[in-house]
Order: sequence, then structure tokens, then C-alpha cells
Amino acid sequence: MKKRSLFLVMLLFIAFVLVGCAKKRAMPNFDVPEEGYDGSKVTITFYHTMGTNLTPVLDTYIAEFNKIYPNITVNYESVGGYDDVRDRINTEITQKNQPNIAYCYPDHIALYNLAKAVVTLDNLIDSKIPDSNSNAGEGAIIGLTDAQKADFIEGYYEEGRQFGDGLMYSMPFSKSTEVLYYDKTFFDANNIKVPTTWDEMEDVCKKIKEIDPDSIPLGYDSSANWFITMCEQLGTPYTSATGNHFLFDNAENRAFVKRFHEWYEKGYVTTQGLYGAYTSGLFISTDKIRSYMSIGSSAGATHQVPADTDSEGNTTYRFETGIATIPQANPQNPKVISQGPSVCIFKKDNPQEVVASWLFVKFLTTNVNFQAAFASVSGYIPVIKSVSENPVWQENMAKANGKEYIAYLSAKVCLEQEEAYYTSPAFYGSSKARDEVGALIDKVLPDTSKDIDAFIAKAFKDAIDECEYAI
Repeated sequence: MKKRSLFLVMLLFIAFVLVGCAKKRAMPNFDVPEEGYDGSKVTITFYHTMGTNLTPVLDTYIAEFNKIYPNITVNYESVGGYDDVRDRINTEITQKNQPNIAYCYPDHIALYNLAKAVVTLDNLIDSKIPDSNSNAGEGAIIGLTDAQKADFIEGYYEEGRQFGDGLMYSMPFSKSTEVLYYDKTFFDANNIKVPTTWDEMEDVCKKIKEIDPDSIPLGYDSSANWFITMCEQLGTPYTSATGNHFLFDNAENRAFVKRFHEWYEKGYVTTQGLYGAYTSGLFISTDKIRSYMSIGSSAGATHQVPADTDSEGNTTYRFETGIATIPQANPQNPKVISQGPSVCIFKKDNPQEVVASWLFVKFLTTNVNFQAAFASVSGYIPVIKSVSENPVWQENMAKANGKEYIAYLSAKVCLEQEEAYYTSPAFYGSSKARDEVGALIDKVLPDTSKDIDAFIAKAFKDAIDECEYAI
């Protein structure tokens, strides 16, 4: 009896230790100083990928930020592309010389966190400490108010928690998604209804093919997005941030890949990987072979307009471009991928650098005027709903059309589908999974094997093997 009691006590002790360790791992890794920002002179560095067209916007709002925080100096550097930012920071982390803030994608954060270099933001977000050592005004706090939290588009905001532990590692900065571009002039002339489901898409492709046999009705830019979105729409496994990461080899997923293989055989669809370029080129093509629909980034709307400019600078449009939400498996539960940069904050020995970095991130992500100005120039989508109340934004939205103001039309459609956005789990290896499922689509669609089921099964197995080998 005593032995049994001792055994139970030991089990309880082990359980207590394990729970304690789990809680310790789950606690935010930054403690906000009692004074919040103490008003001291601090210099922070921000790595991004912005082009020269956005520099004036950033400069303007850094100046606005400095009116509130005159002792915080913000230095920024355009490093190149997103992968350039990732690679440079990954090297600098080993030297403990990383910047304070950086543009990021979830899989980049997962990479940085192999060295536990990223600050979790929960304590900063929830801080009620008065922001009294600044010109923020009476009642200002270090963290976000309830109203500020509620103002974020939920799908964008929740991306920062997709790392398996429920903690917040990033804030949304500016976003894009996928939309369906279509030749509105052609659709209207032929009385074709814009497809809202994949079944309807198949019917529309068939009808277009009957009208124009030389066409490839649909171009899809990102094979990876197509695969991942189908998993999300159908509710089938793709990946997990914890446990067994790679879950996409299942009967349901093999079935939709087979269906799209059949579409390809019928000449209904191509992808960027198979076409060899962005499918917007096929959409606005003047060649005999062209498409009438293109699924691509909302930030690339200006590339989906067939504009011709003569020697005198006059522009004409061969057709009007329409924009709609991508087709759904279940229109009652729509799912559309969330893309575009977020920002993360890196650990530093001086806690005031972290607080100052947070205040700058908070300013840019919650400032209505900045979000409106940045979105208008960049083509990305604002991350807060209150931008709709900004006069400049309202004026832009009123201009939205399928020709010269196509970017505004794209933004309008994106904001109307705010409840549909999703993000995938982020972990070390998630970018590899994305690469592999995209390659899988482009491998299967053109295959001419007699036993296509066996070919698809092997393609899935090979993709899983590649993912597991990589980590």
C-alpha cells in the first residue's frame, strides 16, 4: 500500500513538473519594464523590402511618429526581396547583430525562432502601463486598447499566432490575397455568370472553351496557393505546427488534384509553373491563345488590365477587367488565403529598444492615415477596418473600376471578404511543404500516365518524403 502511495505521489510530482515546464515555455518571453517607455534616447533599425515609391510615405510617418516620440530614432533599410531580408537576418542572428524590426512571413519567424530571437508580443499588446514619457496624450497606454484590437481584420491579426503555442509573434503590416480576375466585357457579351464555386468554374471553363476552342479559360498563378486553399476550403489536412507536421497525403486531397488534372487534359487551366510566366500575361494576351480568367495576387491588379498606349500617350483598353472572390468549395464558409508582409520584433539586451520598436510597430499598424496612404501607393490592403472612414481612401474607392483604377477595385473586393481570410500553420519546414505541394500540382497536371491514380499517389508520397527529409 505504501509503495502504491509512493508511486502515485511520484506520478503527481512528475505531472506537476511537466505542467510547470509547459507553462514556462508558454509564457511570453518579454517583460515590459514597469515604467514602459522611459523617454530615453533610443535608436531602432527596421529592415524591409519597400521600393523608392514608398520611401516618401515612410518618411512622412516616421516624422509623425517623432512628434510623439522625439527621442526614438528610426533607421530603415530596404534590403531587397523578402528572402533577402530572411537570409541576412538569419546570418546576423548568429552574430547577435539582428535589426530591431523586420518585414516577415510566418516561415521566416519559424526560422528565426530556432535561435529564439523573436519577441512574443502578448505582454506588450496587453500592457496597460501609461505611455506618460511621450507626447502620446493623456490616457495613452503602451499596449493596444480594446477598440484597436477589434479594428484589425481578424484573419490578418491572427496570423501572428500560427506557431503552435498560441502566442503572438508578429503584427500585420499590409496584406494581399488572391482574387479572380475575369474579362467582364466577354462575360457580359456571352451572358456568363462569374463562378462562385469550383463546380461552377468547371461549367464556365467548358462554356468558354466552346466559344473559343483555342483558349485556356483559366490561369492560376500560384499552384501552392491552389493546393493549400483547397485543403482549407474542404477542411482536409494540410500541415500542423505541432506533432506530425506533414498531413497532406490523404484521399480527399488526391481526389481534388486528380480533378484538376482532368481539367488540364481538357484544356481548361494552366498555372504559372506550366505556362512559364505569370498567367496575367495569358489573360491580357493579344495572341490566338489567351485566357478569360486569371487567379492571382490582389496586389498585382494593374498587371491584369489590357491597356494600350499610343505614341501621344493616349490609353485605350481592349476589355474591362472584373474582380471577384475566388471560387469556393462551400460559399457559406468561404476561405481565401492571407498573404503579404507582417512585422516582427527581435530580442535586444536593452529592453527600451524592444519597447521603442513596439511603439513604432503599434503606430504604423493602427494609424488610419498611414494605412490608407501606404495601401494607396503599394497596392496592398490595409490591415485595419477603420481605414474605410479615411477621406482619401473613400475618394479612392469611389474611383474604383476595371480599367485605370483597377487597384482600387481590387482593394474594395479584398475588404469586402474580410471574414474569409485564413493562414496556414507556421513551423520550421512549413515553407518546404508549400514548395512541395506547389510542385506536386505542376507535376501531376500535365502527366499522361495510363494509371494516373498510381502516379498521383507516388507524387504525394515523394512530396511527403522531401518535406520530412528537409527537417
